[in-house]
Amino acid sequence: MTADNPLSDRLDDDDYPAYTMGRAAEMLGATPAFLRALGEARLITPLRSEGGHRRYSRYQLRIAARARELVDRGTPIEAACRIVILEDQLEEAQRINAEYRRRAGHEASDASLPASG
Repeated sequence: MTADNPLSDRLDDDDYPAYTMGRAAEMLGATPAFLRALGEARLITPLRSEGGHRRYSRYQLRIAARARELVDRGTPIEAACRIVILEDQLEEAQRINAEYRRRAGHEASDASLPASG
């Protein structure tokens, strides 16, 4: 097997739906009903296999684990899902802002260089 192998790419892909509902629930220490509830609350939307079975990605499992933490602390599932969505949006906005700052800093340093010629 080489590093160019599509299987290797899928194993490294956080969004690849590699986990069945049973395995995902087992990894989270939750029930399949909990995962279905997260889907109903639109926190995660699992992809479906050709046979119609739910498949979850590592990214979705991280999101579900965070919701599980909140629910275990007594937060209603609907509120936990909203909190996780907002946390995810905040993280994305912070990543975008950091990229903008990096670009602005790079452009400012380029502008301060003397022109060659």
